[in-house]
Amino acid sequence: MLLLCVSWGFNQIAVKLALGDVPPLLQATIRSAGALPVLLSIAWLRGIRLFERDHTLIPGLFAGLLFGVEFVLIYRGLLLTSALRAVVFLYTAPFFVALGSYRFLGERLRVSQWGGLALSFAGVALAIGVPQADVDAKVLLGDLMVVGGGALWAATTLLVKATSLSKAAPEKALAYQVAISIPILAFAAWTSGETLTHFPGPLALSLLAYQAIWVVGLTFLFWFVLVKTYSASKLSAFTFITPLFGVVASYFIMHDRLSPVFGAAALLVIAGLYLVNRPETRGGVPGSGVSA
Repeated sequence: MLLLCVSWGFNQIAVKLALGDVPPLLQATIRSAGALPVLLSIAWLRGIRLFERDHTLIPGLFAGLLFGVEFVLIYRGLLLTSALRAVVFLYTAPFFVALGSYRFLGERLRVSQWGGLALSFAGVALAIGVPQADVDAKVLLGDLMVVGGGALWAATTLLVKATSLSKAAPEKALAYQVAISIPILAFAAWTSGETLTHFPGPLALSLLAYQAIWVVGLTFLFWFVLVKTYSASKLSAFTFITPLFGVVASYFIMHDRLSPVFGAAALLVIAGLYLVNRPETRGGVPGSGVSA
């Protein structure tokens, strides 16, 4: 789980580092196109029938639509805001998962989880609402786009939990999302006028491979395997570490400026996510198992 959290926390930094060679939406398109063969190969090796009829087509198509639009928002948002800010705003997704689980799935939230939601909301409000010297309207638009991406990520999670996709093999659920996202992202890249002006260098190619093969093709599957093997509520308690890793990496690798106001906001968000994801320590209703 620590390895997954480090990998996910570094992902937004990988996007920013590759922007000099590959525009954002083309990166997202290449990422999905590169991850799909990985998922298909793993499914073939495990003997999973991806094309049998199991009533997952409609929710799978809808999940793919959400997945595609989510990454349009995230990757375009990364053009406007910093990796440090993006990783905090993206990982507000458990905030939306918890609210959605309460509203649409009938899951009961503990008092500590409601407190965590309040802390996360306060952190986002502080980061966006308080004027800062290096934050203009363009950066705020990027922040809001990334928050929107986090909300769609949560919506995809809730859709999977509430439909027949919950019974499908992880490879099939992910393959729907990745496959449907390819034309969506490619169309968005085309309409945005994105093109490759030169052949990407070794760093950009390695970062694209990292995003496609490792992050999408493997770590998402590892997460599903862990959830099926171990307690989801205990595993999800680790995910609050992801934005912490992202903030630290952005500061040291990208040299993003960490203002006192945003530092306080990030701590509020991370503390809130910890409370939302913290498993129940006493008898009774188990934790909600929400995760990023």
